Amino acid sequence: MIDRLRPHDLLWGLTPAQLPADAPAWVRQVLAAGQPVVVRRALVASGQVAVGVRGASRDQRFATTLEVSRVLRRVGPEQLVERLPARVLPAFKALALLKPFLDELGLVWGVTGSVGYQLASGVEAAHVESDLDLLLRTPQPLSRQLAGELQRLLDEAPCAVDMQLETPSGGVALREWAGDSARVLLKCATGARLIEDPWAARELAA
Repeated sequence: MIDRLRPHDLLWGLTPAQLPADAPAWVRQVLAAGQPVVVRRALVASGQVAVGVRGASRDQRFATTLEVSRVLRRVGPEQLVERLPARVLPAFKALALLKPFLDELGLVWGVTGSVGYQLASGVEAAHVESDLDLLLRTPQPLSRQLAGELQRLLDEAPCAVDMQLETPSGGVALREWAGDSARVLLKCATGARLIEDPWAARELAA
């Protein structure tokens, strides 16, 4: 049985036959090759999960839905950092360098974006200029002081690193929470909104 699906999870089970008739040819090719889709934030019907199909280029992104009962396999971002393969790309070097520090936080974290997709699927999705996208699960409030210290650590990595804080209400960019703005952008299933405290917005984001 598949556990509760969360944004950034990678899922297997969507096939070309399940796509709408107007789906681009590249989407059908990706799914025919057995590649996973990514859970995205959106409101969908009961028994469905919102997903995105990733193509070879940045402009190839396709939003659709998948029946939860058809999910064959799920891989969460945190599973992808349990054992890291040796890679020469800057994003992979940054991941290896940051792992010991992130492990010491005592919070669940993982990798998303092109690096996460490559680790999960084996598809060469990352390149020499790829950013490293990270996720930090923060069920309890993270102080802005600690956020600032963490952001400074990420800024020392050998490539651009973007971390998203996953709160009970949605996702917030670490860089925003580490800044001095009174309000930050919270991303949730109903859209995005500016709020003062991401951990006090569960009712507003529902």
